[in-house]
Amino acid sequence: MPVIRRLLLTYLSLALAVLAGLALPFGYVYQRGEQQHALAQLEHDAETLAAFIDTALRTRHDDEIGSLVRDAARRWSARIDLVDAAGRTVVTTRDDGTGAPDLTGVLVSHTPVFSGIGGGRMSVAVPVHPGRPSQGALQVSVSSSPVTARVHQFRGVLAGVGVVVLLCATLIALALARWIGRPVGELERATRRLAEGSTIPASTTSGPPELRRLATIFNTTAVRLNELIAAQRSFVGHASHQLKTPLTALRLRLENLERDVAAGGEANLRAALAETDRLATLVDTLLAMTRGEHGTTPAERVPIGTTVAARAAAWTPVAEERGVTLSVRAAGEVTAHVVPGGLEQILDNLIANALDAASPGSGVVVTWDSDGTTAELHVIDAGPGLSDEQRKQALQPFWRAPGARRGGTGLGLALAGKLAEASGGRVRLDAAEPTGIDAVVALPAAAPDQSVVRVKEVSST
Repeated sequence: MPVIRRLLLTYLSLALAVLAGLALPFGYVYQRGEQQHALAQLEHDAETLAAFIDTALRTRHDDEIGSLVRDAARRWSARIDLVDAAGRTVVTTRDDGTGAPDLTGVLVSHTPVFSGIGGGRMSVAVPVHPGRPSQGALQVSVSSSPVTARVHQFRGVLAGVGVVVLLCATLIALALARWIGRPVGELERATRRLAEGSTIPASTTSGPPELRRLATIFNTTAVRLNELIAAQRSFVGHASHQLKTPLTALRLRLENLERDVAAGGEANLRAALAETDRLATLVDTLLAMTRGEHGTTPAERVPIGTTVAARAAAWTPVAEERGVTLSVRAAGEVTAHVVPGGLEQILDNLIANALDAASPGSGVVVTWDSDGTTAELHVIDAGPGLSDEQRKQALQPFWRAPGARRGGTGLGLALAGKLAEASGGRVRLDAAEPTGIDAVVALPAAAPDQSVVRVKEVSST
């Protein structure tokens, strides 16, 4: 789960940063301490040997000096050089043929001089007697391997402890990440189920208290939202059904009054009949939209060219009456997946809107094409067109363009959009050239070996 992985990565990064912040300085401090301790011990040994040499010089036992130096060199596994006040070698244990070291700094300052640890050796030079420069100086050099080995050993122990701590941190981080991440994943799945229309609640029994409270609030909100949607659908459906019967009865009564109406009242009667028909159309459209918002609908393979030809033939008389040319530009037969009867209603609504927008003498063109995956149907008019904002609003229920023909319901484009969504596609309005609207219906194209598919549920507007 991505949430668990991100939490785990965060915890481990923090643990690694803390370990590095502790281990690196600790290792450096230990290394410095070991080096300083080794140099201090070496200085102590060199000063002890220098004290013995100074005693031998003062008591005139010069013949003992060589024994003292060689014995100390053997016990310490060291290279020892003794020089006089002029820097000339008095005694040396070097067997590599190199010359005497330069101990001028010690002879001048009368204080110990360290050469540090480098090149695998460490050394210290001390005066034989700090108050008597004429006694000369002594340098003791030993291998730094023991110090380096102890430092490396400590670093290994430190690294092992770090690995153990990191493994423990990983286990703890994994437990925490799962504890926090699983409720988050459950909330995500519950949100997806809610969007798909499912009422399965999110779990409220695991995770931190804050996430459990959030899941409880989410479940309450989901129940309330489903109740509101169900109430809306129920109201629209029942209201539409209840209106159909009185509207039908009202139209019959108005038709029966036709022979009793005086000559001057015929226009008003026809207007009343027209309004009754408009209300009936509105009720039918609301019913169609309500049915389209419930459940999944099996789509069927529909030939676009055949359907367009049939609907264009049905609308041609209306176009001729309004002085508009309705033409079809065939682009070969294309088959799309559409809910039953959906393409016919989409075409009727788009052609009706195009004829309403087209001015006399202009034309409405219906064409289509496909890229193998998506089939696009275009209904293009040469009317005044709409602004970008108006084209976005035009797909909302009950929206009508400024100056639109009287008698419309504002539901045609909304119904076309619902039917396209129920078929797995969508409707958009583009600007036509030079003027007008290009109503585009994008639908899933049907492959030759496909028949019926299941399409997604349409959410309510």
